[in-house]
Amino acid sequence: MKDQYDVILMGGGLAGLTLSLQLRIDNPDISILILEQRKNEAPTAAHKVGESTVELGTYYLREVLGLKDYLDAEQLPKHGLRFYFSPKHKNKIEKRVELGPRNRLPVPSHQLDRGSFENELMRRSKEAGTDFLMGARVKSVEFGEELHTVTYINEGETKQVKARWTIDSTGRGAILKRQEDFQKPTDHNVNAVWFRVKGEIDVHEWSTDENWTNFLKPGLRRLGTVHLMDTGYWLWFIPLSSGNTSVGIVADPRFHDFSDFNTKDKAFEWIKKNEPQAFEKMGHKKDEILDFLQLKHYSHHSGKLYSDQRWAVTGDSGVFLDPLYSPGTDFISMNNTWITDLITRDLAGEPVFIHVDVYEKTHFGIFEHWIPTYLDKYQLMGNSQIMVAKIFWDWAVYWSFFTLLFTNKGYTNLRVLKALFANEDSLGRKVGILNKNVQDMFIAWRPHDTADVSERYVDPFDMACLRKFHHGLEVQYDTPSLLDKVTENIGIIEKLAAELFRHVSHKVHGTPIDMLVDPYTMDLNNVNTQPENGIPSDPDMRKDLATMWFYDVVEA
Repeated sequence: MKDQYDVILMGGGLAGLTLSLQLRIDNPDISILILEQRKNEAPTAAHKVGESTVELGTYYLREVLGLKDYLDAEQLPKHGLRFYFSPKHKNKIEKRVELGPRNRLPVPSHQLDRGSFENELMRRSKEAGTDFLMGARVKSVEFGEELHTVTYINEGETKQVKARWTIDSTGRGAILKRQEDFQKPTDHNVNAVWFRVKGEIDVHEWSTDENWTNFLKPGLRRLGTVHLMDTGYWLWFIPLSSGNTSVGIVADPRFHDFSDFNTKDKAFEWIKKNEPQAFEKMGHKKDEILDFLQLKHYSHHSGKLYSDQRWAVTGDSGVFLDPLYSPGTDFISMNNTWITDLITRDLAGEPVFIHVDVYEKTHFGIFEHWIPTYLDKYQLMGNSQIMVAKIFWDWAVYWSFFTLLFTNKGYTNLRVLKALFANEDSLGRKVGILNKNVQDMFIAWRPHDTADVSERYVDPFDMACLRKFHHGLEVQYDTPSLLDKVTENIGIIEKLAAELFRHVSHKVHGTPIDMLVDPYTMDLNNVNTQPENGIPSDPDMRKDLATMWFYDVVEA
C-alpha cells in the first residue's frame, strides 16, 4: 500500500467495486485504493441480499465492465419482472391477474447473488491492480489544493492516506454527505425488510391448475423477479445462484405500520395475514432464514453529487428512491459513468467544471423525473387495471428514453445532454411533464377503478410499442441519429399517454373516446375535451392499449 493514489474509493461494496473496474478500463495506469470497513470477503449470505437487475444496469455490467461471460456462467438469468394482482384471490395464484413476459427477453438481465458477485468483483479489481485495505473505517476527508487527505482507523490506529480524487461509496454511511452537510430528504416514505431463506420458492408450483401451469414453460416464473401486490405493499421473491431465495416486504406506513413486520417473527406473521398462499408455501422456512435486514424510510436525496474540487459520491451515498423496478444498479451505472468521465478528463489535464455542472444537473433531473413514479403510488397497488397500465407506462418511458440514452453513451455526450435537458422546452423536460401528468391521472383514477379483475394474463410484449422500445436498446446510433430516435420515441409515448387518458376519461367521465388530448396539459379532475394542442386518437395505439385494457372498449 502506498501513501498517495490517484483515486481513493471509500467503501468496497457494489458501487465502489464496479467503479474501480470502470476506472481501470478507461485508465489502465491509474492508481486506486479501496478502503473497506468490512474485515473479510462478503459472506455468501449474511447481510447480502439478492439484487435484481434491469436493462440499463445489466448493460453496464455486461458491456461496459465486460462481465458478460461471468454473469452467464455464474449468476442466474432473469426472465423479467413478474407481477400478481387481484387482491381478492390471494389463496389461488391462478386466479390472479399476472403480468410478465411469456418468453425469454431478447435483452438479457440477471438475478445477482450479491455476496458471491461482490467477491468476484473484488477479485477482478485486485487482479487489475487496485489496492485494498480491509477493516478500514473512514473518519474524515480534508480537501487540499492538489491532494486530499483521508483519515481512517485500521486495527485500532488512526492513519492517513492522500489522493487526487476521493469518492464516497460508503453506502448509507455517507461520509461526505454527513461531513459536508448536504443531506436532503425526500417526501417518499416507504419501509422495507428483506431476508434469505434456504432453497427455492417457485410460484409456478403453487397451483395444480394444468391450464395455468402449462401456459408458461417451467422456470420462467421462478426466474423472474416475482411481486405479489395489494394496497400499500409488495412482497418479492428473487431466486439466487446459491439455490436460495431472497424475500422482501416493501410497504407504505400509511397502510402497513413498520412495527408490524420489522422482525423475523413479525414478518412471517405479516405474510400470513396479507399473502396467505405465500405463507402456506414458505412459512415453514422461518427457521431456515440466513439473514434479516430492515430499512426505515429508505428513500433519500442529496444536495451534491460531484465537485470540481475532485470529489464525488456514488451508490447509496448519493440518492436512492425505491426498489420497485430494481433501479439501484441503474443509478450506480449512471453515477459511476459520470464519475469515470470526470476523473479521466482530469487526469488528462482537462478542466472539468463544466462537465461537473452538467452531469450533476442531469443526474438530479433524472432522479426528480422519477420521483412521481413512486410518490404516493403504493395506494394504487390493490388496483389491478391501474397497476397494469402504470407498469406498461413506466416501462415505456424507461426503455424509450432513459435506457436508450445509456446504451448509446448519451449521458456523457454534452451535445446530447444540451439538446435534451438544457432548455425549458427540451425533450428531457417534456418527458418529465408527460410522466407527471400520467402519474397524476393514475391517482385521480383510483376511486373509479373498482372492477374485480381475475384470471387474466398480460404480456408487455403484446404491445407493439413496448416491443419496439425493448428491441431498440441494442441498436447503436451516432449523435444525430440518437437525437432523432429519442424524438421519435417521445412522439410515441405522447400518443400512449393521450390514448390512456382517453380511455380513462371515457370510463370515469363518459367523455368521447375519440376526443383530442393534449398530454402536456391533460388533467382527469378537469377534463378539456377540446384542447388547443390536442392530438387525435391513433389506431395503432388504440390496438396496443387494448392488449392491457380490462374494461369494455368502445369503438370510436
